Amino acid sequence: MANNIQENKKIIEQLQQMAKSHGLDISEEIAGITEKLEASESSVSKVWEKVELARHPDRPRTLDYINMIIDDFVELHGDRFYGDDPAMVGGIGFLDGIPVTVIGNMKGRNLKETIERNGGMANPEGYRKALRLAKQAEKFSRPVITFIDTQGAYPGLGSEERGIGEAIAVNLREFSRLKTPVICIIIGEGGSGGALGIGVGDKIYMLENAIYSVISPEGCASILLRDSARAKDAAAMLKITSKDVLSMRVINGVIPEPDSGAQENTAATAAELKKCIKADMVKLMKRNPAVLVKYRNKKIQEMGVFTDSSKK
Repeated sequence: MANNIQENKKIIEQLQQMAKSHGLDISEEIAGITEKLEASESSVSKVWEKVELARHPDRPRTLDYINMIIDDFVELHGDRFYGDDPAMVGGIGFLDGIPVTVIGNMKGRNLKETIERNGGMANPEGYRKALRLAKQAEKFSRPVITFIDTQGAYPGLGSEERGIGEAIAVNLREFSRLKTPVICIIIGEGGSGGALGIGVGDKIYMLENAIYSVISPEGCASILLRDSARAKDAAAMLKITSKDVLSMRVINGVIPEPDSGAQENTAATAAELKKCIKADMVKLMKRNPAVLVKYRNKKIQEMGVFTDSSKK
């Protein structure tokens, strides 16, 4: 971004020199262009601040929230096909006396745990474990709560060999027709198919400083802008902040957190999460399972639909 700013300043200086040499006064036009460039620069900086907050090393993780809002949580392991994936956690517990199943991506809190949990990037067995727990929840009429916090699914050779694409695709299909309430919350990064694998629900929320994107800013900059150094520009282009995503009606709402990040007051953020989850959960549990599936699918089908007003 710094390079672009310098280039734009040089262009403005050249315009001023050309105008001066021809005896033209373009001061008002230059002032307007400068104002727009400054506004754009400010907007890019604000978006990148959100990216940094979503990735903050001290940001609360899935198990932190589970321990604060779920009583008697028992973690369950394994996908019954290959093994257990520490990057995806899940289990059963109680939310104010209501039995629930909780599933979520789990990043590490320090270097050792980050390595053990693969930075929250799950393998196929992680998504298959999530599906196993979701199906178990459906069998016993337990609501499902998912906490999303991942850059994306793990793209390694072993992950591809064991069918990461198929595992996520199956989850998309099965979560869309799960006959029990599903509430999804993006607590940090919501990246690509890795987020979608546990991100199909009746209600989807984002924490205020979370991000949700089809690709990381760095990946977008490398592919579309041909320059990985322009990640900040890519982040602004992608519209990944909670405010942007809400305006596109991809999520149902934004859960407030401290301006400087959830890590500044984890207890208050957890309380807001719990209040939001319980309010929706109580309402959704009263609905017929078939009705839940019907409206969940209607919501999915309406995503991305727009009307071109110029053709009216």
